[in-house]
Amino acid sequence: MPERDEPMPPVISRRDFVAATGLAACAMAAAGAGVVLADFLRPRVLFEPPTAFLAGPPDAIEVGSVVTHVEQRVYVIRLAEGFRALSAVCTHLGCITRFQPDRNIIACPCHGSQFTLAGDVVTGPAPRALRWLQMSLSEKGELIVDTAVEVPAGTTYRF
Repeated sequence: MPERDEPMPPVISRRDFVAATGLAACAMAAAGAGVVLADFLRPRVLFEPPTAFLAGPPDAIEVGSVVTHVEQRVYVIRLAEGFRALSAVCTHLGCITRFQPDRNIIACPCHGSQFTLAGDVVTGPAPRALRWLQMSLSEKGELIVDTAVEVPAGTTYRF
């Protein structure tokens, strides 16, 4: 019987295998670098809410009352002599304080600091008074409080 020559499967040399593996590794590294570059070039815009907000018409706030604006972390206080706005953020560690009408104080639930309606520290570890915030009137006659603008303690607004 005559012998048949069967074709041999192609054999890849060690050099060709190493070259192909190196080329594949370079392609994967380039693809990874492309992903990182695309992520780096994508804009990262932080949209923050405006610092000024409408606190309502002055006539809607009764004399001697404290209106809490929870989202803006602000107290709007109306006294006989005018309006004041205080930050509701405790000066100790940044906890959000709460007005306690039965005791007529602003208290921090985290570490027990207490403040007067003038923002002064009564007790607790808070190192300084609450921040006083700027107020103005809108064109429509509504109170505007700007949480980014601190004013000197004792600033009272008459509208």
